[in-house]
Amino acid sequence: MTGTKQPPEERRRAGLARSLFRVALPRWRSGRYSLSQLFFNFYLLAMGSFVAIAFTADFVISTAQRGITDDYARRFMRGTITLIEDELFRHPRYTWERKIKELDEKFSYRLDIVERITLDRKLTAAQVTKLDAGDIAIDHDGDIMYHRLGTSSRVLVVGPLASSRNPELTDRMPLELRLRLLTWSLTGVIFAIALWFWVRPIWRDLEALRQTARALGDGDFEARAPCARSQLFAPLSDTMNGMAERVQQLIATHRELSCGISHELRTPIARMRFALEMLAETDEQGERQRLWSMMEDDLDELDHLIDTSLTYARFEREAPEPHFSSVDLAEWLTDEVDNVRVLGRSLDVTVDCSQLPETCPVDLDRKAMPYALRNLLRNAFKYARTRIVVSAELADSRVQIHVDDDGIGIPSDEREHIFSAFTRLDRSRDRATGGYGLGLAIARRVLELHGGTAKASDAPLGGARLTLCWPSHRPG
Repeated sequence: MTGTKQPPEERRRAGLARSLFRVALPRWRSGRYSLSQLFFNFYLLAMGSFVAIAFTADFVISTAQRGITDDYARRFMRGTITLIEDELFRHPRYTWERKIKELDEKFSYRLDIVERITLDRKLTAAQVTKLDAGDIAIDHDGDIMYHRLGTSSRVLVVGPLASSRNPELTDRMPLELRLRLLTWSLTGVIFAIALWFWVRPIWRDLEALRQTARALGDGDFEARAPCARSQLFAPLSDTMNGMAERVQQLIATHRELSCGISHELRTPIARMRFALEMLAETDEQGERQRLWSMMEDDLDELDHLIDTSLTYARFEREAPEPHFSSVDLAEWLTDEVDNVRVLGRSLDVTVDCSQLPETCPVDLDRKAMPYALRNLLRNAFKYARTRIVVSAELADSRVQIHVDDDGIGIPSDEREHIFSAFTRLDRSRDRATGGYGLGLAIARRVLELHGGTAKASDAPLGGARLTLCWPSHRPG
C-alpha cells in the first residue's frame, strides 16, 4: 500500500478539526443520546447568540447615544474644570505645572497641562473648533476632556476618567466590570436552569422515539412510542404510533392475502393441469370440447380471484375517502338488485321497500356501496334454495338493508368470522358454492367507510340474514 505521509502540522490540524466536530454534535453512549452534551450544545448556542445580540444592541445604543452622553458629561464636569481653572489663574503661569501636580494628587483621575499645538493630531476638526471656542472638547472614547485655559496656549487635560485606565486604581476591579460580571453570571445560571428543565423532557421523548424507531426497524411492529412528556413531540409520537399500526395492518393484510391467494390458486391450477393431461390423451371431439370449457372456466375463476383480491387489498391499503351523494333508497335498491338478478338464475329474488317512507333520501357512495350489496347478493345466490328477499328499513336515522335467503343459515359462533378475509363455512372447492371468502370482507370494509357495519343473523325465511347498516346522512 502506497501513499504520502501527512506533515505533523497537517495531522495536528486534522485532529483539532475532528475534536471540534465531536464537540459540536451530541455523542452517543451505549446507544443513547448524551443528555449533558445535548444540554451544553443548546446552552452554548443559545447563550452565545444571546450574548452576541446583547453586545450588538449595546454597541448600537451606545453609538446612537454618544452625543447625548458627551453633552451630559460636559455639563457634569464643567463646574470642576472651572474651579481648577480659577485655582490655576490665582498663580503665575510658570507655577502651573507644579500646581497641577498638587491638584492631581487630590483627584481619582489624572490632571495635566499640555500645549495647544500638540492636540491638532489627537482631536478632530470639530473638537479643535470647540476647544478654541472655549468649550470642553471630549475625545472619541468619551474618557478624556480638554479645556483651553483662557486665551493662553495651554490646555487643561482631565482624564482618563475611567478607573481602569488610571494606574493607581488598577489593583481594584472596576465597579462597572464587576456589575457586568455579576449580571451575566446570574443571567447564565438562571438561563441554564430554565434550559435544563426544558431540554430534559425533550431528551426523554427523543430517546423514546429513537428506541421505538429502532425496534420498528428491527421488525418488532408491536413496539409503540410512550406518551410524550413535552407538547413538542406529542404529535410526532402519535404519528409514529399510527404509522406503526398502519404498517402492522398492511403487513398482516399482505401476509393474509399471500397465504389465501396461494391456497386458492392451487385448485384451478390443479384442474387445468389435469385437463391438459386428459386433452393430450383423447382424440374424441366432444371430450376435447368439454376439457377446453373446463380450462376456460378455470381461467375465469383465476381472473375473478385476482380482481377480488386486488379490490380487497385496495380497501385495506388506501382506505379511500367516500364521496357521498343523496339517492332515493327504494329506487337505488331496486336498480341494484335488477342489475345482478340474472346471476340468481331460477331463484325468486324479491325487493321489499314497504317499510320505507314514500320518499327516503339517504347519503352513500354510489361507487363503493354497490360492491357491498352485490357481494351480499352473490353470497345469497350460492346458498339459497329457492327464494331471496331484499328489504330495507329506516330506524333511528340509520339505514338497514337485509338480504334474506332460505338456505342452510350460519351458526351463531361463526357469524362474525365470515366477514374476515378467506373465511368460508363451506370448505368445498366446487365452483358453485366455494368462493374465495373475500366478498363479505369487502362488504364490511365498504360499510366502515360509511361509518356503519355489516352483520349476520337468522333470516325469517329460515336461512341467513346479512345486514348492511349505516347512518342515513353523512357525518358533519
